[in-house]
Amino acid sequence: MIKPVLDPHFLPMIRALKDFDTRVQEEPKNRRARVTFAVERNGGYNFVYSFDALADGVDDEWNCRIADRLVKTVLWVCGGYKIGVMGSHAIYSHLRRAYSKTGERAFDEDFMSGVYERAFEVVELAEVPVQKNASLRVGGYTKGCRIGFDAGGSDRKVSAVIDGKAVYSEEVVWNPKTTEDPHYHYNEILTAMKTAASYMPRVDSIGVSSAGVYIDNRAMVASLFLKVDKKKYGDFIKDIYINVAKEMGAPVEVANDGDVTALAGSMDLNDTRVLGIAMGTSEAVGYINRDGGINGWLSELAFAPVDFNENAMRDEWSGDIGVGCKYFSQDAVIKLAEAGGHAFKEGLTPAQKLKEIQALMEKDDPLAVQIYSDIGVYLGHTLPYYALFYDMAHVLLLGRVMGGKGGNLVLENCKRVLKEDYPDFVCPELCLPDESSRRVGQSIAAASLYPDRD
Repeated sequence: MIKPVLDPHFLPMIRALKDFDTRVQEEPKNRRARVTFAVERNGGYNFVYSFDALADGVDDEWNCRIADRLVKTVLWVCGGYKIGVMGSHAIYSHLRRAYSKTGERAFDEDFMSGVYERAFEVVELAEVPVQKNASLRVGGYTKGCRIGFDAGGSDRKVSAVIDGKAVYSEEVVWNPKTTEDPHYHYNEILTAMKTAASYMPRVDSIGVSSAGVYIDNRAMVASLFLKVDKKKYGDFIKDIYINVAKEMGAPVEVANDGDVTALAGSMDLNDTRVLGIAMGTSEAVGYINRDGGINGWLSELAFAPVDFNENAMRDEWSGDIGVGCKYFSQDAVIKLAEAGGHAFKEGLTPAQKLKEIQALMEKDDPLAVQIYSDIGVYLGHTLPYYALFYDMAHVLLLGRVMGGKGGNLVLENCKRVLKEDYPDFVCPELCLPDESSRRVGQSIAAASLYPDRD
């Protein structure tokens, strides 16, 4: 197996599952079990997953750890407030303890309870439920004068788009994740909107691509506004895009930045089954399904595990280890740089650290080359795992990390891993847009979110 040089203990989830299945199949039938879990979300929609496991009492620790990683993945792929388990009382008991106010997955329990505004549950199932899927159209509208805004964690991007053609785009550094005053966020967003509007005769609609979970254009959970005191400012942040749009005098449509990434790819490719991965402040993921719509999933793969190594890096926000945000973001670049012996100056922001490594990459610095090569190795081992949950024909790679020479190196090494370590994997087309699209493509796609007026 090809390993990342600067992170030699990386253990891909897909490899961990294969090792587990090999162990299970070596056991006699009476020491095996068929385990099913179903994650349910609003509207009765769910995702059902079954796998062969060890019978209770054979090796409950390994059984529960595998189940924990799989359930956690589905929860952050699809979203949900209820986990149903069938086939193993030990796994059910483990998950019920973990997804409690004081359990290992307290962050996940609290997050999902907040998103769906109901208590989180773990229950035992009497029978395997039928999977119920959703498909909703998103974006692809081009008529009129539109503003597209992309709220990144390190920079904000805005585009003025007339009849589907961008007439102006800009990228401005800002600091939303470290700022407590919500008026800072409001004024920065409004300034971007007014700048874009100055390049058009009028504004017919506004589309917003923003990290987090949005329901009816309201920010239910958003890491961008993490420092804002909810008790002090109430629903100011929840309604921030709605209120900016009112001040601009135009209707607005807000979507998760991952879905807009996938939308940008689908529009560019004129095809469906697109998984979009934006590597920036965090890992933003979205998916356009076979029907050209979205599944209503969260696709917050920043919190989904990709590394089974028990000593993997811990995410400061969720408290979990081995999750995507530490492998496909500027944090990954910084982590690998420090593992390779690079010392950053005190006081630099993560965005500034990324720029420092990118500058070294442009000079073909050996450590920078290794950093981007290793991220490509991470990706090559992770795509077969993502394919367990997404039907992919194309994978679109965007975001600040993919800018410059480094992006090409990520792509090259990802393909190398897939070819050598996963020869039977039906590889989707890997797409790396041109430099401009990598940086402002989401803001242009966001402009197409609001439906055309008759």
